[in-house]
Amino acid sequence: MELCKVSCKNFRCGRRWGQANIFCDEGAMKLTSARTISPSAAKLRLLKKLKCTLRYEKKAWAGGARLVAGVDEVGRGSLFGCVVAAAVILDPAYRVRGLRDSKLLPAERREVLAERIREHAVAWAVAAVDVARIDQINIYHASRLAMREAVTRLAPAADHLLIDALRIDCEQPQVAIIHGDAVSASIAAASILAKVERDRMMREWDVVFPAYGLGSHKGYCTPRHLAALREFGPTPLHRQSFAPVWQNPVPQEAFGFMDDDMDEDDVVLDETAAG
Repeated sequence: MELCKVSCKNFRCGRRWGQANIFCDEGAMKLTSARTISPSAAKLRLLKKLKCTLRYEKKAWAGGARLVAGVDEVGRGSLFGCVVAAAVILDPAYRVRGLRDSKLLPAERREVLAERIREHAVAWAVAAVDVARIDQINIYHASRLAMREAVTRLAPAADHLLIDALRIDCEQPQVAIIHGDAVSASIAAASILAKVERDRMMREWDVVFPAYGLGSHKGYCTPRHLAALREFGPTPLHRQSFAPVWQNPVPQEAFGFMDDDMDEDDVVLDETAAG
């Protein structure tokens, strides 16, 4: 029987071909297993390789546009709270350094950049669509609605739109760009403003619903969040149209301040009836 003459770190030379193939296959399997990553990790790895520039903005400017707005949303995949969108018209004469997809930036850096964007942009606006509307029209249409609302709030109004992966119901010319927040500076700026605003909202709601850990995961589908849903059920601000929420239908009590308001209304009604 022929002996192995191939050098391979997964087996010693001198093994028979059959044994060598076994050892090679095992090594390949271990190597493949070690390199396997989750889809989200693979996406982040891809986004890190993309370069965020003004290429799309310059193309729009060359075509006659003057007020080019980048538009993006944050919170589409969250189980809790509103979806937030932002629109930003950058000043061609001022470069905000460090713009990139908000998911790739630490929170402290996002806050710094958000302040610079608000200070130096020609115009910026933020809009949100609440949970009730999300459950009514679905998250896709709610995201488009939030984007459109942000665009309509711009002053001065944009004459050209660069949008992250979507098209919205606006009269302005628009370009939908896949991974737009990673390749367009204007869309990246919008993603940063939307992310900073929504994170602020989640921190405020974390005080109201401390058992869910909203301050850390921002309402997304993490093991801690799912465990809280199983134990306590959804709050009134969880998205009932999302499967992880409606699969845990334990009812929650109303907010404390809602109870207080209801008590005050009851008192007024009682006094009115008595009078």
